[in-house]
Amino acid sequence: MTDLADKKSPGAEPQTMTTGAILDGKATAAEVRGEVAALSADLARSGRAPGLTVVLVGDDPASQVYVGAKDRAATAAGFEVHTVRLPATASQEEVMGTVRSLNEDDRVDGILVQLPLPKGLDSDAVIESIDPTKDVDGLTSSSVAKLVSGREGLLPCTPAGCIEILDRHGVDLSGKDVVVIGRSMLVGKPFAQLALARNATVTICHSRTRDLAAHCRSADVIVAAVGVPKLVQGGWVKPGAVVLDVGINRGDDGKLVGDVDFAAASAVASHITPVPGGIGPMTIAMLLANTLRASAARQGVHLEGRIPGPTL
Repeated sequence: MTDLADKKSPGAEPQTMTTGAILDGKATAAEVRGEVAALSADLARSGRAPGLTVVLVGDDPASQVYVGAKDRAATAAGFEVHTVRLPATASQEEVMGTVRSLNEDDRVDGILVQLPLPKGLDSDAVIESIDPTKDVDGLTSSSVAKLVSGREGLLPCTPAGCIEILDRHGVDLSGKDVVVIGRSMLVGKPFAQLALARNATVTICHSRTRDLAAHCRSADVIVAAVGVPKLVQGGWVKPGAVVLDVGINRGDDGKLVGDVDFAAASAVASHITPVPGGIGPMTIAMLLANTLRASAARQGVHLEGRIPGPTL
């Protein structure tokens, strides 16, 4: 990715060294999960507990880990949790038929299809088959349309987790210059919409961006979500900037690393998320909040204003 290479600006001033405050995703997510659990208990007393069903196709090891973490978190929050496991050989119709049956199940408030699906399956078609009112991942075209048009709906979990951790640490995006590295529908594009809703000025960068480093150096907030280990170097970070590292990569030593050179960037950033322990836990916390929101709406219980997570 030579077009992402750092090119040092002539005459650049030395950076002022600071110590960045760690945005602890584990601790923040624990707060969110506690709030969700309390509201879930209230909902169960007046009606029934939220119901979440995860559809897992195949035996991808990473997916197995993620689903297990979601199952444990949802169970701890008092949800009714189920995982439907289908073999990697499942057909498109079998997967979509499973989703359609969950759409019709009144005790299921949230449906999550664990991605990626095995090769040969059309992920977009499967996602589109989810009832939008049960789309707790916020990925259907209906959910995306609501986000873009500024209407309330179920927000994508990872971008929502990014906003929530900023909110809970007093980082105001209004008037800030935000650079998002990555244009996926999972993180980059929806985060840009959420930041715009907070009155930020947003630049989306990607693999064809010229002089990515220069864009980053001008940013008040950097959101790295491109899947390139340690792409964002310390010299790319403006002193006092906020850095959200959404990337999860496996290093040569087997350890998880982000898209940001954490050691170098934390020396100049005002706030920074670690990997692991940053945005990952917040993603699961927002999944629980979305499921609670979907359940309350389907049961006709007004909880808006009490459910954690950003709104438009």
